[in-house]
Formats: sequence, C-alpha cells, structure tokens
Amino acid sequence: MAIITLTTDFGYKDHFVGAIKGTILNNLPETTVVDISHAISPFNIQECAYILKNAYRSFPEGTVHVVGVDSELSIENQHIAVHVDGHYFVSANNGVISLITSEINPDKIVEINIPNSSAGSFPVFNIFAQVACHIARGGKLEVIGKPFDDLKELKEFEPRIINNGKSITGNVIYIDNYGNVITNIQRNLFEAYRNGRDFEVIARTNKLKTIHGTYNGIIDFDLDKVNRKGPGDALALFNSAGYIELAIYKSDLKTVGGASTLLGLNYRDTVTINFL
Repeated sequence: MAIITLTTDFGYKDHFVGAIKGTILNNLPETTVVDISHAISPFNIQECAYILKNAYRSFPEGTVHVVGVDSELSIENQHIAVHVDGHYFVSANNGVISLITSEINPDKIVEINIPNSSAGSFPVFNIFAQVACHIARGGKLEVIGKPFDDLKELKEFEPRIINNGKSITGNVIYIDNYGNVITNIQRNLFEAYRNGRDFEVIARTNKLKTIHGTYNGIIDFDLDKVNRKGPGDALALFNSAGYIELAIYKSDLKTVGGASTLLGLNYRDTVTINFL
C-alpha cells in the first residue's frame, strides 16, 4: 500500500490541507495519507526539518513525504524530488532537504518539470500532490524532472566545545507543543566529553545537575509526596530523538506555562553544559 505523508505550515483553519488530501485521494484512491504536522511555524525551515527528520524513519521505505513549507516556486527556490535513505521527498529547494540529509547523501535528486502545469500560489496542491502520486504509483523520478545538483545547504546550529573540553555550548533549535525546549546537544556528544565528571546545565539563570532518561525521572518515589519533586519543577532529559531537552514536569504552555516561558528560553538561545 502506498503511503504519502504531509508536513506543512498550513494549520487547520483554511482549506489547504483538505484540498491536498482530496487531490491525492482523487488521483490515487488506494493510498494512505498521513499527517506528520501542519503546525510548523510559518516558513520555519529548521523546525520543519527537525520534525520530519525525527519522523520519516518510522515509515516504511518507499514512503513519499510532501513538504509544504516555503514552497512557492522561484528561480532561487526550485521544486525538487529526492530519493534518500529509501524514502522520497517532494519539496522546494529551500534548505529543508539538506538539513534532513545532513548525515546521509541523497541517491537521486531531480528538478521537477511537469509540462503544461503551473505551480501558481499553491504549489503543494498543483504540483507536489501530482508528483507524490506519480512516485507512489511506482513512477520514476526521471519522468517528472531532470537531474539536479544544486541542493541548497543550510547548516544547523552546531554545538561548540570550549574551555579545553570543559564546556559545551549549544542552542535552542525547537520548542514543542508543551513548551519543552530542545537543544542541539546530542547525547553522544555529551557522553564523549563527560568522562564521568559531574556537570551543570545552564540556561539563563537556571542550573540543572542531572539529565534524566524520562520525564518522571525527576521524581524520587521513595520520598513522601510532600517532599519529592513533581509538577512545576524543571528538569533536563535526553529526549526520544537523543537531544538534551529542558522541560517543566507536567506543564501546560497554554495555562501555567512551559519551559520556554518559565525559563525564558526562545529559539536560538544559548544553553551551556559545564563539566565540573
């Protein structure tokens, strides 16, 4: 069974998502259409890449991933179809593919060129859905485009090792639905420089001396409830994608606030780890 995923910044108020799904199902009724996210911050390429990079590998090989962020066609924002890691991506050449494929080289890239078609102001509907259906049917990339080797590269913020290996400085790269703050410091980097040392995670005026494996790792269940940490307390953990994340246990960004608001952290802000 063919699978097509959708990742966009369209939201759900407007007709866009429904129209895309409708045209896919009209052209390929037997396909399965899966929403990865339609809540990407408008035109936020790094956020889109983080979400899609950590989601696409959960799908079977051969899945087609449609990327509807900053997709309007221009001479500097070509439409491309990419085969990489057993998956297909249909996107604009805006840097999202280079971020997703930062650790693996694409097998094939073509610039989309469908005769007698117009991208207009809604290319995900007019072009991307059509291309996705072609690929999902087993169609070859060469039929819908010509070879392309000018993939736009965006570099993610990279952590820096400073103070002769005694510190790692990173940045906030994503804030999730709970207000949890994800940094670009990965577990393997942290462990490579820790060497058994104690440490502190510093985010603005906040210091944390433990990194947990789960959110409820903050709770010492041997203590009475009145003496243990719990809802409203800050913690650091290695999230499911292997990044250091800062969170407020059982927070609600829409009411009491989350780590982003309560710790005063925004996209690109600095988080430092000092080894003691």
